[in-house]
Amino acid sequence: MPTGFCSLARLRGISRWPGALLLALSAMLFSPAALAVTGSLEMTASAVGFLAVIIFVLAYALVMAEEKLHMRKSKPVLVAAGLIWGMIGWVYVQAGMPNEAEHAFRETLLEFTELMLFLLVAMTYINAMDERRVFDALRSWMVRKGFSYKQLFWLTGGLAFVISPIADNLTTAMLMCAVVTKVAEGDKRFINLCCINIVVAANAGGAFSPFGDITTLMVWQAGIVQFYEFFTLLVPSLVNFLIPAVVMSLFINNRKPEGVYEDVWLKRGARRIIALFLLTVATAVACHTLLHLPPVLGMMTGLGYLQFFGYYLRRSLPRSLERKRIRYTARGDERKLAQLGGVVPFDVFNRVARAEWDTLLFFYGVVMCVGGLGFMGYLGLLSEALYYGWNPTWANIVLGLVSAVVDNIPVMFAVLTMQPEMSHGQWLLITLTAGVGGSVLSIGSAAGVALMGQARGNYTFMGHLRWAPVIILGYAASVATHLWLNAASFAIPG
Repeated sequence: MPTGFCSLARLRGISRWPGALLLALSAMLFSPAALAVTGSLEMTASAVGFLAVIIFVLAYALVMAEEKLHMRKSKPVLVAAGLIWGMIGWVYVQAGMPNEAEHAFRETLLEFTELMLFLLVAMTYINAMDERRVFDALRSWMVRKGFSYKQLFWLTGGLAFVISPIADNLTTAMLMCAVVTKVAEGDKRFINLCCINIVVAANAGGAFSPFGDITTLMVWQAGIVQFYEFFTLLVPSLVNFLIPAVVMSLFINNRKPEGVYEDVWLKRGARRIIALFLLTVATAVACHTLLHLPPVLGMMTGLGYLQFFGYYLRRSLPRSLERKRIRYTARGDERKLAQLGGVVPFDVFNRVARAEWDTLLFFYGVVMCVGGLGFMGYLGLLSEALYYGWNPTWANIVLGLVSAVVDNIPVMFAVLTMQPEMSHGQWLLITLTAGVGGSVLSIGSAAGVALMGQARGNYTFMGHLRWAPVIILGYAASVATHLWLNAASFAIPG
């Protein structure tokens, strides 16, 4: 997660921006580091630059066809990343500047190592809670309470909207998705709708808080929007969530989930693992707010919490089993005595191994692909073209929609690097649009990408795409709400 913004040299050739804009639109994805280093060689109009874009577009097409091809999405982007950076390295070696390409690669890799480690820790905790039957117990509670599908839809979406400003939209979406897949196991249509709702809600909830999304964190770190000013986006964000949710809820069969009314008991340490996860999130927040260090430091420290607790669970397991065996024998509970025979020691590294590695490798491949394309200069060209050729309001709205095809992180990083002359209302507008625009497509935000891996086969790119018009309606309504409610902030001082 970037802690500062490097300068970006303004590129020549703006007169040819329409063609370059199309190339840049296909080039951007997931990488705030892509703008951190810009090559000193002009490559946006070179044969190597065009070939790199073609390679990325082909790889991306294979990613979007994952549902049809049944090929994991990490494969094409890993190969594409190697080819793109290989071409960059070759060009810079021929030019006698090998160190610049090496520095750019290392810079890109370092920036995104933080994001992947953050995601890995979140996945590990979710897997640990799943193994301790936390989500099974929550599902059982929901079934016993008699919640209908429509109530579950609103409950998970509402929780995603409320929790994401405190934690982050990625972790919140993963938690809610785990609950939905447990409660409605086997019902692909309902799980797909819920995942769409969760992604929209988590992204909308994260848009009005510095801690809700990486993009809002970047704006806050840059000192452009103060902490309390983010809350002026609360109502527009709520509108963005509610309009699609209301429409989608009309297409849900109001029936109750199928399932056995079982009495699920939590495994030993489940509640303490939940507490450790909350402590991990608090540590990550404290690292940033108090120490001005990357939040990933707090997340990795939290993984250490889990490792120590796992050690305690393993060492104390024999004593715990003996106490339970005596208690269940005295009560004559044969069922629970039989269950004790299947208890295995808790292993943190087994939980790490069960993380969605295809998603993590996909992040790496895409990040490195776009890091290379950004190094060639395509992202800078796009930013120049938009803010020096368009009205800032339309530029901010379009960039929000661009973040549906790409990730919102490079979009926001591009704007912050350019530092266009805009009113405070415009800065709030790009904060809103970059935060919620990624909800239009499943690949437009880290939450959507992670849920495609977590709910594989249930939540898909095409499944999300069918509801894109409704999500765009919510997007337009949220922008209109901001322009109306915060009209006074659009005046440029002096």
